[in-house]
Amino acid sequence: MKVSIPGYGRLVIEHVVMDFNGTIAVDGILREGVRERIVRPARCCHVHVLTSDTRGTAARELAGLPVSLGIYGTEDAGACKGAFVGALDASVCACIGNGSNDTSMFATAALSIAVLETEGLYAPLLTSADMLVKSSVDALDLLLDERRLISGLRR
Repeated sequence: MKVSIPGYGRLVIEHVVMDFNGTIAVDGILREGVRERIVRPARCCHVHVLTSDTRGTAARELAGLPVSLGIYGTEDAGACKGAFVGALDASVCACIGNGSNDTSMFATAALSIAVLETEGLYAPLLTSADMLVKSSVDALDLLLDERRLISGLRR
C-alpha cells in the first residue's frame, strides 16, 4: 500500500500490526465487520495480530484468516510488540491498538491508529497515535480507502 499525503509525506505500508483484545475483539470475540476487512489488506500487506490473549480466544477467533498470530505473556507484551514492529522495519508498518502495551509499537511505526472501542483506550497512547478512531472497523476502513487517510493526515 502506497499513499502520498499532502504536507505529511508518502506512506508505504507493507505490514499491518494489530492488537486483539480491546482493539479488533471485544471481550475476546472478533468485532462484527472485522473478519471481512482483514482479508482485503492481506492481499497487499502482511497482517499480524499481537496479543496477550487475555481471554484465550485469539486463535479460535482468527482461524481461517490470512494473519500471523503472536501471543505474548502479560508481563512483557508491550516490549515484545515494540520489538516485533522494529524487526519488521517500523518504517513500513501501520499499527492499530488501544492499550498501554501498544505504546512501544506506536512510537516506532510509520502509521499508528488508536481505537476507542468498548474496552476503552489507554489515554497516554494518544501521544504516539497519528489518528484516533471509534472502532476497529473504522481503523481498517482507513487502510482500505486511502482518501480517508489523506483527509485525516493532510496538512
